Parts: sequence; structure tokens; C-alpha cells
Amino acid sequence: MRNIGIAFGILFFGNSNAQQKIEVLNFGTFHMSYTPDAHKVEFDEKDQKNRKETYQVAKLLADFKPTIICVEIIPEKNEELNGDYSSFIKDKGHKAKFGGEIAIIAYEVGKLAGVKKIYGIDEQQTAAYNYNIANELENQVDSVTYKSYMGKIMQEFAHIDKLSILEKLKVFNQKETLQKFINVNADILTYSSTKGNFEGADEASKFYRRNLRIFSNLNQIPVTGQDRILLITGATHAAFLGELLQWSPKYKLVEVAEYLQ
Repeated sequence: MRNIGIAFGILFFGNSNAQQKIEVLNFGTFHMSYTPDAHKVEFDEKDQKNRKETYQVAKLLADFKPTIICVEIIPEKNEELNGDYSSFIKDKGHKAKFGGEIAIIAYEVGKLAGVKKIYGIDEQQTAAYNYNIANELENQVDSVTYKSYMGKIMQEFAHIDKLSILEKLKVFNQKETLQKFINVNADILTYSSTKGNFEGADEASKFYRRNLRIFSNLNQIPVTGQDRILLITGATHAAFLGELLQWSPKYKLVEVAEYLQ
């Protein structure tokens, strides 16, 4: 019985010899290049004003002093990604192969912080899912909840386009906004079904699976207790990752708001 008590003590109250958690800054962004996503923010990555504003964001994130940066690229492209990143570091005139937030945020942060390698953690094998099923499904048991909620959310988000890039990203990384991104992209679909079936829920589960696999890719990166990880993904992925990181025995989630000042 004494041994059982000791085991429960370690389980519930912690082990003093437990490995130190790795700090993670989980930064959610809108896609700054072409995206097939249904919900997108208009952004011209060639516009000099936009580039100036995104560089300021990169400087703020670099203050986290990451040693590892992860982006929304599949791991199979890591060699190509890091070749591109290396050329970016060495040559000011290099035109990055990987555009959008990868080039104008991740590469800039990496250069400022001295990060040696960038990792892709995306998963595309199971990425396809029908987030428009609620508008296509006939004879739904509940044909009201989805449309009512989405209309309300679109009204709430209408003001975002008028904000500066930094202010947009502050909103995107607020806990309340991240929870809405999960709802908009997955959970709200569970209200869409025909009697006795699970059409919307089955589509939502595909998006959950993709994000779980993204998290699994993160967990396959070799790390030490001294590493500090910056995740740069679309805000909805960041929302899911944040939930997983919050309860992780391996990682310590750092508040993005501490750096987007």
C-alpha cells in the first residue's frame, strides 16, 4: 500500500526530477499568400507598407528568442525549405521559394534570432474535408443553427480588415477568437446532419485528425530542455495546437500577447 501511495503522489503532485518543460510560443496568423481557405484576409505580400508592418511583427516575435521555428509546410519539404532559408540568410536579394508568412515572418524571425533550422509540421494527406457541407446538405434535422451562427460571426469579424497587421494579429491570437476559429472550421458542422446520420460531425472529425497529426509532427522534432519553439501556423491550426499544448506534459505554452505589444 505504501508503494501505491508513492506512485499516486508522483502522478498527482509531480516528480521533482521531472524534465523541464520546453517553452512554446504558438503564433496564429492569416495566410499572407494565396490560400484556398473559405475564410481569408486580403493581403498583398508585395506591398511595401505590408512588408514594413510584417517586419515589425517579426521583430516582436524574435524577442522570444526561439531556437526552433515550425511552419505550415509538410516535413517532406524540410530539405527544400531549409535550403531556401539558408539562401535567404546569405543573400539579401534572394527571392524566397516559400512565400507568405513563411518568408516574411518565419525567415525574418529566424534571421533576427539566429535560428539554424526551420521545420515543417503540416499534414496534407488527410487535409481535404468539406467545410461547406452545411450549405449543401438537404433535409437537415437542424437547418438554422449553422446559418445563424455563421452570420453572427461574419458580422463580428467584419471590422478586422480595417485594422493594421499588428492589430489583426493581436485579435487573431486572443483566446476568444481562437475558440471561434475552432467552432467556425469544425465544431459548428456537428449541427448539420440528416436524421440518424453524422455528415457534419464526420467532416469536422477530419479536421481534428489533421491537427492531431500536425501536433504529432511537432512531437517528432528532436529537442533539448534548452530549446524554445516558435510555431507559425494559420490561426485555426494554432487554436487546436493551443488546446493540445495547454495540457502537454512536455511543453509550456507562452502567451503570445506578451510579445505582440
